Amino acid sequence: MPMPELSLSPRALYQEVAELLRQRIFNRELAPGSWIDELKLAEEYGISRTPLREALKVLATEGLVTMKVRRGAYVTEISDSDLTDVYDLLALLESDAASVVAQKASAAQLQELQTLHDELERAIDQRELFFSLNEAFHMRLLEIANNRWRNQVVADLRKVMKLNRHNSLLKTGRIAESLAEHRAIMAALVSRNAEASAQCMRQHFQNGLEAAA
Repeated sequence: MPMPELSLSPRALYQEVAELLRQRIFNRELAPGSWIDELKLAEEYGISRTPLREALKVLATEGLVTMKVRRGAYVTEISDSDLTDVYDLLALLESDAASVVAQKASAAQLQELQTLHDELERAIDQRELFFSLNEAFHMRLLEIANNRWRNQVVADLRKVMKLNRHNSLLKTGRIAESLAEHRAIMAALVSRNAEASAQCMRQHFQNGLEAAA
């Protein structure tokens, strides 16, 4: 497979490299626990090891890469305990965001979420598209809740969650269950019921964690 050409615009080179590696990790081209061959990657991308190492530092801060003394960089492996912690934090943060949205979102913003949900309904038999739309729905809800610090934490947690690529949505029947949970979330949001919105979101993550176990 031909390697993508790297350019310096609009992002610094190390940021471009970080994004390329991030996607390779999510796609399992770089498997959890695997050693990252810096020399080989630098040759593939046609760059020096300096921007590559800077990119690895970025991924290490996101939890996607683990740096081991005198052994180099490895793709992070997620334990059951790690996964539980991530889901618990996401449930806490996103349920709070759902409560805010139910109370403060404009009619136009709720319609945006409804449109994303409708697209999700149509994508039930298209797994990768469902993954993408599912994340888009959650991130748009967070944007509407308008707390950039929460958004930053959630974005990083979701990157770690993606390391568990055999995640809950891959389990038989889980996509349909997830979609039903999204319907409940939307119904609570549209009815402006902050408590129900938060509860539905918490249940959504609890069910997701049980399916991922």
